[in-house]
Amino acid sequence: MNNARAAYERMAFVPSVLRDVSARSTRTELFSQAFAVPFGIAPMGFSALAAYDGDVALARAAHEFGSIAICSAASLTPLERVASEGRSRWFQCYVPGDEGRISALIERLKRAQFETLVVTADVPVAGNRENNARNGFDAPFRLTGRLTWQFCSKPSWTLGTLGREILQRGMPYFENMDAEQGPPLFSSTLTRSILGRDQLTWESLRFIRKIWPGKLILKGVLSVADACRAEELGVDGVIISNHGGRQLDACVAPLDVLPEIRAATSNLAILIDGGIRRGTDILKAIALGADFAFIGRPFLFAASVRGAPGVSHAFRLLQNEMLTSMALLGINRLDELSPDRLQRV
Repeated sequence: MNNARAAYERMAFVPSVLRDVSARSTRTELFSQAFAVPFGIAPMGFSALAAYDGDVALARAAHEFGSIAICSAASLTPLERVASEGRSRWFQCYVPGDEGRISALIERLKRAQFETLVVTADVPVAGNRENNARNGFDAPFRLTGRLTWQFCSKPSWTLGTLGREILQRGMPYFENMDAEQGPPLFSSTLTRSILGRDQLTWESLRFIRKIWPGKLILKGVLSVADACRAEELGVDGVIISNHGGRQLDACVAPLDVLPEIRAATSNLAILIDGGIRRGTDILKAIALGADFAFIGRPFLFAASVRGAPGVSHAFRLLQNEMLTSMALLGINRLDELSPDRLQRV
Protein backbone atom coordinates (compact mmCIF):
# COMPACT_ATOMS: atom_id res chain seq x y z
CA MET A 1 0.00 0.00 0.00
CA ASN A 2 2.77 2.43 0.93
CA ASN A 3 4.74 1.57 -2.20
CA ALA A 4 1.73 2.32 -4.43
CA ARG A 5 1.52 5.78 -2.89
CA ALA A 6 5.29 6.35 -2.90
CA ALA A 7 5.47 5.63 -6.64
CA TYR A 8 3.68 8.91 -7.32
CA GLU A 9 6.07 10.77 -5.01
CA ARG A 10 9.03 9.37 -6.96
CA MET A 11 7.89 11.17 -10.14
CA ALA A 12 8.39 14.94 -10.60
CA PHE A 13 7.03 17.23 -13.30
CA VAL A 14 9.05 19.03 -15.96
CA PRO A 15 6.94 22.11 -16.81
CA SER A 16 6.98 24.34 -19.89
CA VAL A 17 6.51 28.09 -19.45
CA LEU A 18 5.18 30.99 -21.51
CA ARG A 19 2.37 28.95 -23.08
CA ASP A 20 -1.19 30.06 -23.74
CA VAL A 21 -3.09 27.85 -21.29
CA SER A 22 -6.42 29.66 -21.38
CA ALA A 23 -8.31 26.76 -23.00
CA ARG A 24 -7.64 24.05 -20.43
CA SER A 25 -9.98 21.06 -20.30
CA THR A 26 -10.08 17.81 -18.33
CA ARG A 27 -12.50 16.14 -20.76
CA THR A 28 -11.62 12.71 -22.09
CA GLU A 29 -13.06 9.72 -23.92
CA LEU A 30 -13.19 6.09 -22.87
CA PHE A 31 -14.81 3.42 -25.03
CA SER A 32 -16.14 6.18 -27.32
CA GLN A 33 -17.97 7.81 -24.40
CA ALA A 34 -17.18 11.36 -23.28
CA PHE A 35 -16.40 12.10 -19.63
CA ALA A 36 -15.87 15.40 -17.83
CA VAL A 37 -12.77 14.08 -16.05
CA PRO A 38 -10.34 11.19 -16.60
CA PHE A 39 -11.02 9.63 -13.20
CA GLY A 40 -13.85 7.82 -11.46
CA ILE A 41 -14.73 5.97 -8.27
CA ALA A 42 -13.20 2.55 -7.67
CA PRO A 43 -15.38 -0.32 -6.44
CA MET A 44 -15.59 -0.37 -2.66
CA GLY A 45 -17.45 -2.91 -0.57
CA PHE A 46 -19.35 -1.90 2.56
CA SER A 47 -19.84 1.66 1.25
CA ALA A 48 -23.32 1.70 2.79
CA LEU A 49 -21.66 1.26 6.20
CA ALA A 50 -19.41 4.29 5.75
CA ALA A 51 -22.20 6.54 4.43
CA TYR A 52 -25.96 6.26 4.44
CA ASP A 53 -27.03 4.64 1.15
CA GLY A 54 -23.38 4.97 0.18
CA ASP A 55 -23.44 2.82 -2.96
CA VAL A 56 -26.22 4.89 -4.54
CA ALA A 57 -24.74 8.19 -3.31
CA LEU A 58 -21.36 7.43 -4.91
CA ALA A 59 -22.91 6.30 -8.19
CA ARG A 60 -25.35 9.21 -8.44
CA ALA A 61 -22.71 11.85 -7.73
CA ALA A 62 -20.31 10.34 -10.26
CA HIS A 63 -22.96 10.18 -12.97
CA GLU A 64 -24.11 13.75 -12.36
CA PHE A 65 -20.52 14.99 -12.55
CA GLY A 66 -19.94 13.18 -15.82
CA SER A 67 -17.85 10.28 -14.56
CA ILE A 68 -18.07 6.63 -13.45
CA ALA A 69 -18.59 4.82 -10.16
CA ILE A 70 -18.03 1.06 -10.29
CA CYS A 71 -20.57 -0.89 -8.24
CA SER A 72 -18.81 -3.42 -6.01
CA ALA A 73 -19.75 -7.08 -5.66
CA ALA A 74 -19.23 -6.56 -1.92
CA SER A 75 -21.79 -3.77 -1.76
CA LEU A 76 -24.78 -4.01 0.56
CA THR A 77 -27.19 -2.46 -1.93
CA PRO A 78 -28.89 -4.54 -4.63
CA LEU A 79 -27.13 -3.87 -7.92
CA GLU A 80 -30.52 -3.16 -9.48
CA ARG A 81 -30.97 -0.12 -7.21
CA VAL A 82 -27.46 1.11 -7.91
CA ALA A 83 -28.18 0.88 -11.64
CA SER A 84 -31.63 2.47 -11.61
CA GLU A 85 -31.21 5.15 -8.92
CA GLY A 86 -27.48 5.79 -9.19
CA ARG A 87 -27.30 5.38 -12.97
CA SER A 88 -24.28 3.09 -12.58
CA ARG A 89 -23.44 0.99 -15.62
CA TRP A 90 -20.15 -0.57 -14.42
CA PHE A 91 -20.15 -3.60 -12.12
CA GLN A 92 -17.18 -5.30 -10.48
CA CYS A 93 -17.48 -9.00 -9.67
CA TYR A 94 -15.71 -11.69 -7.69
CA VAL A 95 -16.60 -14.83 -9.61
CA PRO A 96 -15.60 -18.44 -8.97
CA GLY A 97 -14.41 -20.87 -11.59
CA ASP A 98 -17.96 -22.16 -11.95
CA GLU A 99 -19.65 -21.51 -15.29
CA GLY A 100 -23.12 -22.00 -13.83
CA ARG A 101 -22.66 -19.33 -11.17
CA ILE A 102 -20.94 -17.02 -13.67
CA SER A 103 -23.79 -17.37 -16.16
CA ALA A 104 -26.46 -16.69 -13.55
CA LEU A 105 -24.74 -13.51 -12.35
CA ILE A 106 -24.24 -12.25 -15.90
CA GLU A 107 -27.93 -12.79 -16.70
CA ARG A 108 -28.80 -10.70 -13.66
CA LEU A 109 -26.43 -7.94 -14.78
CA LYS A 110 -27.92 -7.91 -18.26
CA ARG A 111 -31.44 -7.58 -16.84
CA ALA A 112 -30.25 -4.61 -14.75
CA GLN A 113 -28.78 -3.04 -17.93
CA PHE A 114 -25.15 -2.87 -16.84
CA GLU A 115 -22.82 -2.19 -19.75
CA THR A 116 -19.30 -2.83 -18.42
CA LEU A 117 -18.19 -5.84 -16.38
CA VAL A 118 -15.03 -5.63 -14.28
CA VAL A 119 -13.69 -9.08 -13.35
CA THR A 120 -11.38 -8.97 -10.34
CA ALA A 121 -8.59 -11.50 -10.86
CA ASP A 122 -6.27 -10.99 -7.89
CA VAL A 123 -8.36 -12.58 -5.12
CA PRO A 124 -8.04 -16.37 -5.54
CA VAL A 125 -7.87 -16.32 -1.74
CA ALA A 126 -8.29 -13.50 0.75
CA GLY A 127 -5.04 -11.81 1.69
CA ASN A 128 -3.63 -12.00 5.21
CA ARG A 129 -5.27 -8.78 6.38
CA GLU A 130 -3.75 -8.46 9.83
CA ASN A 131 -5.24 -5.02 10.45
CA ASN A 132 -8.73 -6.44 9.92
CA ALA A 133 -7.98 -9.25 12.35
CA ARG A 134 -6.78 -6.76 14.98
CA ASN A 135 -9.85 -4.56 14.50
CA GLY A 136 -12.29 -7.47 14.53
CA PHE A 137 -13.44 -6.52 11.02
CA ASP A 138 -14.89 -9.57 9.38
CA ALA A 139 -18.04 -10.28 7.46
CA PRO A 140 -20.70 -11.17 8.23
CA PHE A 141 -20.17 -9.43 11.57
CA ARG A 142 -20.58 -11.26 14.85
CA LEU A 143 -22.15 -9.28 17.67
CA THR A 144 -19.52 -9.14 20.39
CA GLY A 145 -19.07 -7.03 23.49
CA ARG A 146 -16.44 -4.97 21.69
CA LEU A 147 -18.68 -4.33 18.70
CA THR A 148 -21.59 -3.40 20.96
CA TRP A 149 -19.37 -0.90 22.77
CA GLN A 150 -18.36 0.64 19.46
CA PHE A 151 -22.03 1.06 18.54
CA CYS A 152 -22.68 2.82 21.87
CA SER A 153 -19.63 5.07 21.63
CA LYS A 154 -20.46 6.24 18.07
CA PRO A 155 -24.16 7.09 18.26
CA SER A 156 -24.12 9.40 15.22
CA TRP A 157 -23.02 6.49 13.02
CA THR A 158 -25.12 3.86 14.80
CA LEU A 159 -28.29 5.93 14.45
CA GLY A 160 -27.56 8.07 11.40
CA THR A 161 -26.04 5.42 9.14
CA LEU A 162 -26.72 1.86 10.28
CA GLY A 163 -29.95 2.62 12.16
CA ARG A 164 -31.32 4.73 9.34
CA GLU A 165 -30.50 2.02 6.82
CA ILE A 166 -32.24 -0.69 8.86
CA LEU A 167 -35.26 1.55 9.46
CA GLN A 168 -35.61 2.40 5.77
CA ARG A 169 -34.75 -0.92 4.10
CA GLY A 170 -34.28 -3.55 6.77
CA MET A 171 -31.17 -5.52 7.68
CA PRO A 172 -28.38 -5.08 5.07
CA TYR A 173 -27.39 -8.19 3.16
CA PHE A 174 -24.53 -9.06 0.85
CA GLU A 175 -26.61 -8.56 -2.24
CA ASN A 176 -24.32 -8.95 -5.23
CA MET A 177 -21.76 -11.71 -4.79
CA ASP A 178 -23.90 -14.11 -6.84
CA ALA A 179 -27.17 -14.14 -8.71
CA GLU A 180 -28.98 -14.69 -5.40
CA GLN A 181 -28.95 -12.63 -2.22
CA GLY A 182 -26.11 -13.51 0.14
CA PRO A 183 -26.00 -13.64 3.95
CA PRO A 184 -27.01 -10.75 6.23
CA LEU A 185 -24.50 -8.23 7.51
CA PHE A 186 -24.82 -9.63 11.03
CA SER A 187 -24.78 -13.39 11.48
CA SER A 188 -23.97 -15.91 14.18
CA THR A 189 -22.00 -17.91 11.63
CA LEU A 190 -19.67 -16.76 8.89
CA THR A 191 -21.37 -17.91 5.71
CA ARG A 192 -20.28 -15.48 3.01
CA SER A 193 -19.20 -17.70 0.13
CA ILE A 194 -15.75 -17.39 -1.40
CA LEU A 195 -15.74 -20.98 -2.65
CA GLY A 196 -14.25 -21.55 -6.07
CA ARG A 197 -12.35 -18.30 -6.53
CA ASP A 198 -9.10 -20.24 -6.50
CA GLN A 199 -10.39 -22.13 -9.56
CA LEU A 200 -10.89 -19.03 -11.72
CA THR A 201 -8.60 -19.31 -14.77
CA TRP A 202 -8.00 -17.83 -18.19
CA GLU A 203 -10.49 -20.36 -19.54
CA SER A 204 -13.06 -18.85 -17.17
CA LEU A 205 -12.28 -15.44 -18.61
CA ARG A 206 -12.65 -16.83 -22.13
CA PHE A 207 -16.10 -18.13 -21.14
CA ILE A 208 -17.07 -14.73 -19.70
CA ARG A 209 -15.96 -13.01 -22.89
CA LYS A 210 -18.13 -15.42 -24.89
CA ILE A 211 -21.36 -14.76 -22.96
CA TRP A 212 -20.94 -11.12 -21.84
CA PRO A 213 -22.04 -8.71 -24.61
CA GLY A 214 -20.71 -5.49 -23.09
CA LYS A 215 -17.28 -4.11 -22.36
CA LEU A 216 -15.06 -6.46 -20.33
CA ILE A 217 -12.33 -5.22 -17.97
CA LEU A 218 -9.80 -7.36 -16.09
CA LYS A 219 -8.86 -5.88 -12.71
CA GLY A 220 -5.75 -6.70 -10.69
CA VAL A 221 -3.22 -6.89 -13.52
CA LEU A 222 0.42 -6.12 -12.66
CA SER A 223 2.39 -8.04 -15.28
CA VAL A 224 2.96 -7.38 -18.96
CA ALA A 225 2.35 -11.04 -19.80
CA ASP A 226 -1.09 -10.99 -18.16
CA ALA A 227 -2.06 -7.79 -19.95
CA CYS A 228 -1.04 -9.24 -23.30
CA ARG A 229 -2.95 -12.45 -22.66
CA ALA A 230 -6.05 -10.46 -21.72
CA GLU A 231 -5.75 -8.55 -24.98
CA GLU A 232 -5.51 -11.81 -26.93
CA LEU A 233 -8.73 -13.05 -25.32
CA GLY A 234 -10.64 -9.98 -26.47
CA VAL A 235 -10.76 -8.14 -23.16
CA ASP A 236 -11.45 -4.44 -23.71
CA GLY A 237 -9.31 -3.06 -20.90
CA VAL A 238 -7.30 -3.80 -17.78
CA ILE A 239 -7.13 -2.07 -14.42
CA ILE A 240 -3.54 -2.04 -13.24
CA SER A 241 -4.06 -2.54 -9.52
CA ASN A 242 -2.63 -4.15 -6.40
CA HIS A 243 -6.05 -4.19 -4.70
CA GLY A 244 -5.18 -1.28 -2.45
CA GLY A 245 -2.19 -3.19 -1.10
CA ARG A 246 -4.52 -5.68 0.65
CA GLN A 247 -3.63 -8.84 -1.24
CA LEU A 248 -0.04 -9.81 -2.02
CA ASP A 249 2.29 -7.77 0.15
CA ALA A 250 5.59 -6.47 -1.27
CA CYS A 251 4.34 -6.51 -4.87
CA VAL A 252 5.16 -3.84 -7.44
CA ALA A 253 3.44 -0.47 -7.47
CA PRO A 254 0.81 -0.08 -10.22
CA LEU A 255 2.37 3.16 -11.48
CA ASP A 256 5.79 1.51 -11.88
CA VAL A 257 4.50 -1.16 -14.29
CA LEU A 258 2.16 1.17 -16.19
CA PRO A 259 4.67 2.24 -18.91
CA GLU A 260 5.64 -1.35 -19.73
CA ILE A 261 2.04 -2.50 -20.03
CA ARG A 262 1.17 0.52 -22.16
CA ALA A 263 4.06 -0.19 -24.52
CA ALA A 264 3.23 -3.90 -24.84
CA THR A 265 -0.45 -3.50 -25.74
CA SER A 266 -2.19 -1.68 -28.57
CA ASN A 267 -5.92 -2.42 -28.32
CA LEU A 268 -6.46 -2.30 -24.55
CA ALA A 269 -7.82 0.58 -22.52
CA ILE A 270 -5.29 1.01 -19.72
CA LEU A 271 -6.87 1.97 -16.40
CA ILE A 272 -5.16 2.30 -13.02
CA ASP A 273 -5.92 2.58 -9.31
CA GLY A 274 -4.05 2.52 -6.03
CA GLY A 275 -2.38 5.36 -4.14
CA ILE A 276 -4.01 8.22 -6.08
CA ARG A 277 -4.78 11.13 -3.78
CA ARG A 278 -4.31 14.38 -5.75
CA GLY A 279 -5.04 15.84 -9.15
CA THR A 280 -1.30 15.79 -9.83
CA ASP A 281 -1.29 11.99 -9.32
CA ILE A 282 -3.91 11.62 -12.04
CA LEU A 283 -1.82 13.72 -14.43
CA LYS A 284 1.25 11.60 -13.72
CA ALA A 285 -0.66 8.40 -14.47
CA ILE A 286 -1.95 9.82 -17.76
CA ALA A 287 1.53 11.00 -18.72
CA LEU A 288 2.81 7.44 -18.27
CA GLY A 289 0.09 5.92 -20.44
CA ALA A 290 -3.13 5.54 -18.45
CA ASP A 291 -6.42 6.27 -20.19
CA PHE A 292 -8.39 6.60 -16.95
CA ALA A 293 -7.81 6.43 -13.20
CA PHE A 294 -9.92 5.18 -10.33
CA ILE A 295 -9.85 6.49 -6.77
CA GLY A 296 -11.39 4.89 -3.69
CA ARG A 297 -10.80 6.10 -0.17
CA PRO A 298 -11.03 9.90 -0.69
CA PHE A 299 -14.48 9.51 -2.24
CA LEU A 300 -15.65 7.21 0.54
CA PHE A 301 -14.50 9.76 3.12
CA ALA A 302 -16.42 12.46 1.23
CA ALA A 303 -19.57 10.33 1.16
CA SER A 304 -19.30 9.60 4.88
CA VAL A 305 -19.16 13.32 5.65
CA ARG A 306 -21.95 14.58 3.40
CA GLY A 307 -23.31 11.93 1.08
CA ALA A 308 -23.66 12.67 -2.63
CA PRO A 309 -22.94 16.43 -2.25
CA GLY A 310 -19.70 15.55 -0.50
CA VAL A 311 -18.72 13.23 -3.35
CA SER A 312 -19.49 15.98 -5.88
CA HIS A 313 -17.27 18.35 -3.88
CA ALA A 314 -14.43 15.80 -3.98
CA PHE A 315 -14.79 15.57 -7.77
CA ARG A 316 -14.56 19.37 -8.04
CA LEU A 317 -11.49 19.52 -5.80
CA LEU A 318 -9.62 16.97 -7.90
CA GLN A 319 -10.70 18.56 -11.18
CA ASN A 320 -9.59 22.01 -10.00
CA GLU A 321 -6.23 20.59 -8.90
CA MET A 322 -5.82 19.14 -12.39
CA LEU A 323 -6.73 22.40 -14.12
CA THR A 324 -4.33 24.42 -11.97
CA SER A 325 -1.52 21.92 -12.51
CA MET A 326 -2.15 21.82 -16.27
CA ALA A 327 -1.69 25.60 -16.43
CA LEU A 328 1.56 25.35 -14.49
CA LEU A 329 2.73 22.50 -16.73
CA GLY A 330 1.98 24.54 -19.83
CA ILE A 331 -0.72 22.35 -21.39
CA ASN A 332 -4.39 22.69 -22.34
CA ARG A 333 -5.32 19.10 -23.16
CA LEU A 334 -4.67 15.76 -21.55
CA ASP A 335 -3.26 14.32 -24.78
CA GLU A 336 -0.36 16.77 -24.45
CA LEU A 337 0.91 14.72 -21.52
CA SER A 338 3.73 12.25 -22.20
CA PRO A 339 6.55 10.55 -20.27
CA ASP A 340 8.95 13.41 -21.09
CA ARG A 341 6.85 15.61 -18.79
CA LEU A 342 8.11 13.55 -15.85
CA GLN A 343 11.43 12.77 -14.24
CA ARG A 344 12.16 10.19 -11.59
CA VAL A 345 13.58 11.72 -8.40
